[in-house]
Amino acid sequence: MSQTLEEVIELSQSELLDFCGKNDSKLRELESQFSVRIVARGNTLKLIGSPDEVARVRHLIDNLLTFSRGKGPLNRQQMRYAVESIKSDKKEDLKSIFSDNVQVPLRKRGVAPMTSGQKRYLDAIRQSDIVFGIGPAGTGKTYLAMAMAVHYLTSNLVRRIVLVRPAVEAGEKLGFLPGDIAAKFDPYVRPLYDALHDMVEPERVKQLLENNIVEVAPLAFMRGRTLNSSFVILDEAQNTSVEQMKMFLTRLGFDSKAVITGDVTQIDLPTGKESGLVNVKRVLRGVQGIDFVHFEQQDVVRHELVQKIVKAYERAEHQGGGLQEELPLETHDALPEPTPVSEPAAEIPGEEAAEEAAG
Repeated sequence: MSQTLEEVIELSQSELLDFCGKNDSKLRELESQFSVRIVARGNTLKLIGSPDEVARVRHLIDNLLTFSRGKGPLNRQQMRYAVESIKSDKKEDLKSIFSDNVQVPLRKRGVAPMTSGQKRYLDAIRQSDIVFGIGPAGTGKTYLAMAMAVHYLTSNLVRRIVLVRPAVEAGEKLGFLPGDIAAKFDPYVRPLYDALHDMVEPERVKQLLENNIVEVAPLAFMRGRTLNSSFVILDEAQNTSVEQMKMFLTRLGFDSKAVITGDVTQIDLPTGKESGLVNVKRVLRGVQGIDFVHFEQQDVVRHELVQKIVKAYERAEHQGGGLQEELPLETHDALPEPTPVSEPAAEIPGEEAAEEAAG
């Protein structure tokens, strides 16, 4: 017969409310993740379960209390990551992860990392002049890079922000599109704009763009430039060629930082053309002053379904060697026989007939 342990944790009234959540929803979520029954009574939480499971939940609660007493309650994403960290026995310093933050104008508590991968990313940007953030969608690569760029600008550590992205869908040939370069390129940099507007007042964003303090440009327009005292972000870098990546990296001037983000599983380049992001990992690995941060599925911080979607696609790729749907080689026999009609169908004119009609 398995041993059952009971352990009581004393909390303040406000801490108890934070831990319980509305209608004890947080307690029920913890119970669903661990084989432990949790009872809230007075100003205490009673943990009931096997010694190992009670110890894990106690360790989790101690970590959360240490953080919340200094910074306030954790949000849902932080709570979810903390649970996964304890369940997988990662032995992470959750307080160190969640206590970090990047100060930006529109966020009172700043922009905080939600995972250990995001924490490593922020530390790398602080310590290295060139940082590559590589990983799946939803891991905060672009958002955190923008937060650091805004922080560096508002702290007078750089004089401008330069946002760069390859326009692969238009083949970098934007001349045929209507409007000036900003209007032509706007659809390609919308994720960068979204992040910027989340951190800076709209009127201030407008001023920064008008005064060219925040500059947005296609990658092809970087040739021949030297970017001094700038925080440069190259987004969607998996869609750069080897030559473009080399060209971009050699634009960096004095007192500048460059953050390059991308997902090597989402390459839109023509078949047979090597991605600059894939190539640069081999060429520059080990170069001092350059850091590579690889995000994983557990670093996904969007809607929890995004995390499940990423995991499902990874599983499909590993199992089937790709994502293409398996179809039978021959399907002609399965087609129904055509139904005879009493009158012949109207003939569709070919190109010559169409030209005569047009003439």
